[in-house]
Amino acid sequence: MPYFDAASSAPLHPVARQALLASLDEGWADPARLYREGRRAGLLLDAAREAAAEAVGCRPDELAFTSSGTAAVHSGISGALAARRRVGGHVVASTVEHSSVLHSVAAHEARGGSRSEVAVGRTGAVTAEGYTDALREDTALACLQSANHEVGTEQPVAEVAEVCRAAGVPLLVDAAQSLGWAQVPGAWSLLAASAHKWGGPAGVGLLVVRKGVRFAPQGPADERESGRAAGFENIPAIVAAAASLRAVRAEAAAEAVRLRALVDRVRARVPELVPDVEVVGDPVRRLPHLVTFSCLYADGETLLHALDRAGFSASSGSSCTSGTLTPSHVLRAMGVLSEGNVRVSLPTGTSDADVDRFLDALPGLVAGVRESLGAPVPRTQTSATADSLVIDVLGERCPVPVIELAKVIGDVPVGGTVTVLSDDEVAGLDIPAWCWMREQEYVGERPADRGVAHVVRRLS
Repeated sequence: MPYFDAASSAPLHPVARQALLASLDEGWADPARLYREGRRAGLLLDAAREAAAEAVGCRPDELAFTSSGTAAVHSGISGALAARRRVGGHVVASTVEHSSVLHSVAAHEARGGSRSEVAVGRTGAVTAEGYTDALREDTALACLQSANHEVGTEQPVAEVAEVCRAAGVPLLVDAAQSLGWAQVPGAWSLLAASAHKWGGPAGVGLLVVRKGVRFAPQGPADERESGRAAGFENIPAIVAAAASLRAVRAEAAAEAVRLRALVDRVRARVPELVPDVEVVGDPVRRLPHLVTFSCLYADGETLLHALDRAGFSASSGSSCTSGTLTPSHVLRAMGVLSEGNVRVSLPTGTSDADVDRFLDALPGLVAGVRESLGAPVPRTQTSATADSLVIDVLGERCPVPVIELAKVIGDVPVGGTVTVLSDDEVAGLDIPAWCWMREQEYVGERPADRGVAHVVRRLS
C-alpha cells in the first residue's frame, strides 16, 4: 500500500532503526553519572548532539533535545517571551503557522499578551514587508515556519530574519517540515524541529537557541538539556534521530530531484484527469515531496476513505475531515478551496509506479464521491425572478452549498445573481473559491434571518 503522508510522519529510516537497536544496549544508563555505563551513555548523547548540530548549522551547546517538536515550540516561545518581558508582550506570527505555534501564542494571549498576524497570499507565502509592518516597539518575538505543512510552500525565512534582526526582535523558526531537506537559511534566533518528520523515531524534538539570544526556560528548574527540556533523555531515540537526520541529508539532493519530478507529474496530471480541481501552494518555491489539491463538489473525509480502500494513505486539510466543520486555517488564510482537499506527501523511496497507480485510481474515486453527493437537496424556500435566484441550503454542510450553487447558476442570465442562504461556516470560504475557479463574481455576504446570505453574480 503506497504511503503518501510523510508530512505527518515519515516511515522510520533504516539508519534510524539500526542506530536505535544498537544504542539500546549502550545508552540505557544516566549520562550524568561518572561510572562506566554513565560515561558511555554520555558519549552517545554528546555524539548525537554534535551530529544534529552539524545538520542544523549551529553549535552543539546551542541545541537541546526535547520530547517532541511541539514541546520544542512551546518551550522556545515561552522561554523567549519570558526573557524579553521587559520589552513587551507582543508576538508576530503568520496566519499559516502550525497549530503548535498558534496554541502557544494563544496561551500567551490568555495571560495578557498580544499578537499580530501576518497575512499570506494565495500561494501561502508571507512577505518580509508584512513582518516589517507588524513589528512594534513592544514586540518580544516573531515566529515563522520554514515551509508549510499543508501545502508545501517555502517561506522567505532569510529575508524575514534580516527584518527581525534589524529591529532587534528574535525570530523563532518552525523547521519541522524542511530540516530533513536542508539547513534553514538566515540569521534566525531560535529553531524547533521534530525527528519523526525526517524518518527518525517519534518522541524526539530539537530546540536551538543561538548564543546571545535571551532565553529564560519556564517551569521547574531541571539540570538536563541546559534546563530547556526536563526529564531523563531517551538516548537510544536521540541517537537514532541524529543518525537518521545525517542520513537523509546525505540523500536529500538526489532524492529531492526525483521526488520533485513525481510531484510535478501529480500537479500537472490531476487537473487534466479530474475536472474542477484546484492545485494549491507555490508551484516553484515549495518542498520537493508535497502537493495539495482540492476537488469541487467532494467531501474530503469521504474521499480519504475511498483512497484508503483503494490502497493509498493520504491526508487532508479539508473542512470536512475528521468530522470537523471548521476549514483548515491554512487553506482559509490562503483563500483557496477547502472542500475535497487531498495532501500527497511522498516519503523517500516512492516509486514512479506508485504515483502512476494513484493517478489511475483518482479520477474514478473522485467521480464516485461526487456522484454520492449529487442528489438535489430539498429546499424550504426557492424563489426566482428574471435576474435573481435565492436558494436555501440552511442545515446542509460542505460541499452541498457549492454543489447547489453550481446547479442553478445557469438559471439566471449573465449579470444576474444567485443568493445562497447557508449556516455552514465553510461556505464563506468555498463559495468565493468556487467563484474564483469558475470566473464568476462573488459580490459578498450579508447577515440573514438564519445564517448568512452569499451573493454571486453570473459573469459568463
